[in-house]
Formats: sequence, structure tokens, C-alpha cells
Amino acid sequence: MRPADEALIVIDIQNDFCPGGALAVAEGDEIINRVNGLMDDFQTVILTQDWHPADHSSFASNHPGHAPFETLTMSYGPQTLWPDHCVQGTTGAAFHSDLRTDPADLIIRKGFRVAIDSYSAFFENDRSTTTGLNGYLSARGITAVTFVGLATDFCVAYSALDAARLGLRARVLLGACRGIDLGGSLARMSEEMRAAGVALEE
Repeated sequence: MRPADEALIVIDIQNDFCPGGALAVAEGDEIINRVNGLMDDFQTVILTQDWHPADHSSFASNHPGHAPFETLTMSYGPQTLWPDHCVQGTTGAAFHSDLRTDPADLIIRKGFRVAIDSYSAFFENDRSTTTGLNGYLSARGITAVTFVGLATDFCVAYSALDAARLGLRARVLLGACRGIDLGGSLARMSEEMRAAGVALEE
């Protein structure tokens, strides 16, 4: 059992990010057994869940003339446009049925504000609007976090970078993550995490 001041944060293991989903990450479902087992090692387990309204600004379908994976400049900076995914209340937004959810102490829903996307478990993409996760961890006396889930180079990486920025000891178990690798994003974000002091382990 890990010490009480460490938490496991499971990022976005939802149907739309698994094979067959609207924004599927290759082999995304193959990490679930390991993630389920890791939950028994931590006294605090937190799940995150992408939770978008249908008219979300990050959806390419809401920008006529633009296609998924193009980049637009929003008020808060560059934003990748995505296929519609994890729409509130849909099967795609639900956690994968094989994922254990009963050990979760907290479920953080993110990306529910129409005008701004949210990759990180801590902040929306303006890097200042908080999800409340840091306050929760602080109140629980948690100083170290381990990340697993989907996708390595987006929501996992942004969460880990923010954790390090907030002064938490951050670790990513790469073997319990899968990436999208959009235009070299996997190597780029891995290097950013290393540079920020995030421990990358298998």
C-alpha cells in the first residue's frame, strides 16, 4: 500500500477514448486491468471524466468549414478541434464498463464549459480556471500523485505538468497509459514532462 499522502489519478478511461469510440486511442482498453489493480495500492483514488456539452467549442462540427485535428486560435490560445466526443449523458461519455469505479473517492468532470476545453485534471485550457482538484488534494494532505489513463500526450501530460507546477510530486506510469501521437505530440509532451520534473516510469 502506498503512503497516505499519495493519490492515484485515473484520466478519462471512457468509451469514446477506447477502441470503437468517437475519439479512440489505439489499445486504450488494454490498460484497464493494470489500472484496476493499481487502485488497491492507493488510499486515495480519483477518476476524471471528459463531460462536454453538444455545442462545445472544441468540436470541429461547431466550426463550419473546419475539420477535426485542425488548430484554431481561441481566446485562451491554440485549440485542436476534435470529433464530437464524451457528450454529456451519452454512452460515449460513460466510463468503460471494465473500469472499476467503486474505489473512487472523487470523480472530477471537466470540459463542461461551452467556451473552453479542459485537458488537465487541475485547470481548464486557459491554465487558470480550476477544477477544484488541487484544493481537494491539499485538504487531504496529499503531496504526490501518480497518473494513468488516456491519452498520454494530452490529458495525462497536461495533468502531470500542472501537478508539477503546483508543487506536487508527479509520476506517470507510461505502461498504464496510451497516446494519440498527433503530429509528434507523444515525444514532445514526454520531453516537456521530463523537463518539468515529472517521473516517467513503466
